[in-house]
Amino acid sequence: MVKMISILSLLFLLGGCGTSHYYILSTVPQTTTSYKKFQGAVGVEKITLPKYLFKREIAIAKSDSQVTFLHGACWAENIDEGLTRRLIGFLQKKFRQPNIYHYPWGMEVQPRLKVTVEIIRFIAQNGHVYLDGSIRLKNVETGKERAKLFSKSVPLYHDDASAIVIAMDRAFSLLEEEVALGINEF
Repeated sequence: MVKMISILSLLFLLGGCGTSHYYILSTVPQTTTSYKKFQGAVGVEKITLPKYLFKREIAIAKSDSQVTFLHGACWAENIDEGLTRRLIGFLQKKFRQPNIYHYPWGMEVQPRLKVTVEIIRFIAQNGHVYLDGSIRLKNVETGKERAKLFSKSVPLYHDDASAIVIAMDRAFSLLEEEVALGINEF
């Protein structure tokens, strides 16, 4: 039995990231300014991401058509869930509003506004982190929609995993501000 547990443990370690360097982007930043409280609930759908971000190792682009993974640098959580939680937390702080939830949440009360973020590129390449995609806001009551493309580029000061994660964090912060501004103007 002990031999079997040892073998299973070894296989688990070999199948995982195999490192002690784990990273997250889900810490909600403090806001320096806030907007007036949004009337009604806001539903934020799970952020959609490219498939290369669902691997545990951090992806980097070697070229426009080649993606590699940083050995020994892993995400500590599912990045789509972490980014969605972070965006919700940021919007709650930005609007001083607790009624911002993950959508759909299965409650009788429906949101007045639904937020959808689709990321099509979020990767380090040639000394920058690139974050591209779209933001869609929809007033659930009236059906009115507004969509906007976004493209962010943040310089990398080093090419190690920590610097890449810091630049990704800054790029996502720019996206969060853009989502908040869109809600405020909607």
